[in-house]
Amino acid sequence: MSEAIRIAGSAEPSGNYRIGAIVMDEEMEVIGSAFTELHSRPDPTAHAEILALRRACAGVNSRYLPGCFLYTTLEPCPMCTSAAIWAKVGGIVYGAGLEDASDFARKSGPGFSWRQIDIKASYVVARGTPVLQLHERFMRDECLKLI
Repeated sequence: MSEAIRIAGSAEPSGNYRIGAIVMDEEMEVIGSAFTELHSRPDPTAHAEILALRRACAGVNSRYLPGCFLYTTLEPCPMCTSAAIWAKVGGIVYGAGLEDASDFARKSGPGFSWRQIDIKASYVVARGTPVLQLHERFMRDECLKLI
């Protein structure tokens, strides 16, 4: 998670949200990493988790990542959680939660527009196949500093 936090911190100069994700293989090597690039590319799916999964899959030349874990500084949205399921990762570890992001958006005032889908990652994971391990709020305090 420390590496995901470091990557998230590097997003700010490009005007992107400070959300970072990494994919680690069974040997604990980072095989994919990214920060959210929604403000630097015309791609509504350019979430950190999606980009990290794409890079990991490209690196191993497979759409499947069995035994790998997706670490992300913010609870993944339903799209990102679903992508992890479809990639057959072993699990997801996230820091700050959906409630934390919603709190931030609410406190930012009416001019701020951070689109959310109010569906918890645990809900998606419980209904997916294969069912992934889910580790919630890991290093949450450190991840909250990024929001």
